[in-house]
Amino acid sequence: MSEAFTEVDGGDLNILIIADHASAHVPADIDLGVDAALLNDHIAVDIGVAEVSALLAEELRCKAVLGGVSRLVIDLNREDDAPGLLPVMSDGHVIPGNRHADLNDRMMRFHHPYHHKVARLLDAMPSPFILSVHSFTPRLASDPGQKRPWDIGVLYNQDDRAARIAIPLLEAAGLKVGDQLPYSGKVLNATMNRHAEGNGIPYLGIEMRQDLVGDATGQTRFAAILAPIVLECRNRLA
Repeated sequence: MSEAFTEVDGGDLNILIIADHASAHVPADIDLGVDAALLNDHIAVDIGVAEVSALLAEELRCKAVLGGVSRLVIDLNREDDAPGLLPVMSDGHVIPGNRHADLNDRMMRFHHPYHHKVARLLDAMPSPFILSVHSFTPRLASDPGQKRPWDIGVLYNQDDRAARIAIPLLEAAGLKVGDQLPYSGKVLNATMNRHAEGNGIPYLGIEMRQDLVGDATGQTRFAAILAPIVLECRNRLA
């Protein structure tokens, strides 16, 4: 058992589900200096992602790797030298405990083991396909005027092969789809740049709207919509 990640073993299909921000966990020996209630907020965790990822792993009979700590402890979806690895501010909230934290310690303890696990699982697959699962808040406290009406976003950097397959299928399933929204994968795509685009592995990157996957009904609905679409992408690309 690793504190850096949780592995969900649903089977051996050559799909790997990756969820960087699936956990709100803060280890007992780390003091972020924030109100505990914030750990239920979007700044700490991608709400609904752990549950949807686990349902998909079971439905697709594949494996999933879920980040084991809150992104306030270390952001697993950042390059090794990115300034946002150890956030001192998030959506208007100060994270005072990170001001003097040991970045190298957190990298060695969480970031490196997580990404090494992802790499090992992909290396064991003859022809892998990746599903990257995130969720986004419908409103930002620091920018309340910004409208985020999409049900789901599809993100990518240079490799948009799966996106082009998935977007019309998601729309046909009745979802309002953002293409490179609520933000662009060309700006923030670190985990997929590293494991997918950097190795020529096809992938689909999705951002579900948190209020739509905040309970079991919504999570089951999204897993049911996503499973056949992910399988179609994999069958055409992997």
